[in-house]
Amino acid sequence: MAPAELTEVARVASRAQVGLTAPLVQVEVHLGPGLPNFTIVGLPAAAVRESRERVRAALACCGYELPAGRITVNLAPADLPKEGGRYDLPIAIGILLASHQLRATRALTECELYGELGLGGELRAVRGLLPAAAQAAAARHELVVPAVNAWEAAMAAPRVAGAAHLREVCAWLAGDPLACVRPADLRAVGEGTGANEAVGDLDLRDVRGQRAAKRALAIAAAGSHSVLLIGPPGSGKTMLAQRLAGLLPPLATAEALEVATIASVGGRLIEPASWGRRPFRSPHHTASASSIVGGGPRARPGEVTLAHLGVLFLDELPEFDRRVLEALREPLENGQIAITRAAFDVQYPARFQFVAAMNPCPCGYLGDESGRCRCRPGDVARYRGRLSGPLLDRLDLRVDVPRVVESVCDEPAADEASSAALTQSVAGARDRQVRRAGKLNAYLGARDLAAHCVLSRECNALMRASRERLALSARSQHRVLRVARTIADLGGCERIAPAHLAEAIQLRRGWGESEGT
Repeated sequence: MAPAELTEVARVASRAQVGLTAPLVQVEVHLGPGLPNFTIVGLPAAAVRESRERVRAALACCGYELPAGRITVNLAPADLPKEGGRYDLPIAIGILLASHQLRATRALTECELYGELGLGGELRAVRGLLPAAAQAAAARHELVVPAVNAWEAAMAAPRVAGAAHLREVCAWLAGDPLACVRPADLRAVGEGTGANEAVGDLDLRDVRGQRAAKRALAIAAAGSHSVLLIGPPGSGKTMLAQRLAGLLPPLATAEALEVATIASVGGRLIEPASWGRRPFRSPHHTASASSIVGGGPRARPGEVTLAHLGVLFLDELPEFDRRVLEALREPLENGQIAITRAAFDVQYPARFQFVAAMNPCPCGYLGDESGRCRCRPGDVARYRGRLSGPLLDRLDLRVDVPRVVESVCDEPAADEASSAALTQSVAGARDRQVRRAGKLNAYLGARDLAAHCVLSRECNALMRASRERLALSARSQHRVLRVARTIADLGGCERIAPAHLAEAIQLRRGWGESEGT
């Protein structure tokens, strides 16, 4: 190819991923004379720079030629960091357009391309595609994505073309038809999977006894309150926590899209079977602070964000690093997390249902009827001291889960509540909260509490006595009122009765009060 023919510029649109946003990126390809050279500029990360070799091999395997002059690829804007393999496809198409090996009959100004190339030209999945699809749809652009990402993109964009190979994209741009994903059909597939199918085999009836703990779980699910389960090993704490997600109502369409967007940014491929399911996250106690709240060089979402609108379960709570636990205080209070880096600031939502479990002492058998505990008072104090007062103050319910005395071989009792039965009462209580205040009780502010949690004279006297005896902080009193409001909603009552407030106070009590010390 003569040097005079290599003075061309082609432009192909794509998008980057910054937090939950997807700013537009113009992939500009310039072919010029000179010694063979392939340069990518525009703050590319290592994975983007390596696309040179993937594009080179893919073009050769598809029967195309890599121009023999200087190839300059600019990812604009230049000050926005670029990462991942999503730019492989637009770079390859830009080279083919600039070298006139491909003549597009479609308007590239209204089209965005995404995809990582295999060495043979195969299109592989890319992460974080859902926010890009949503913003492309707002701009009324058509998307070309890998076939494995087509269902995910179609959840947010009405015009999506899925391709499995570079040749298919070239044929589509040249005017040949390419199978397009129809979002309406895909949503119908997604609607066939209920939100609770993810935990369909996990029923509360599987947990023998523990009626008080099950009652506390229903209250927590109804008002989105945080729960701390305290009991000896094998008492059913983990089983109870795993079944909390089954008590929550299905996600609304907007909520399901928000959860799927977060999962996509977190690197998970969205599939029809997972659409509409509430997330359940259970990180190991060796997890770092950045993996829990988010962070890293590119400010990735952490577990508190991946559990948004779902359940975050921390088993063996005192075994987590102190810094990890203290980092939970902000999202528990505000429902969001802010991550600041030199190049950008990112805010992630973090409204999750927090459930934690722990033993009452290092050996786990303090207070057990078997008398197996041999822990010294100093050991117990150090163990419990791993949880700070400010963190405990943010936990709404502290539930004792004693050792089970029922036989696991017996059939469940006839009056044992199932998850399906409790789900109906939880959904009804949530509906009442949203109709009354526009939000769940766990998120009521001070003014909301004054308007919707009016106490009678008897309830005021009970609250004053509890405040003095239990030394409740202002935050604790607010959380007691929120829980009492939820208990009243579960009972279908418009006003908080003394019995509702007394139950909320009992669920708020700490170790010392529950043990009579």
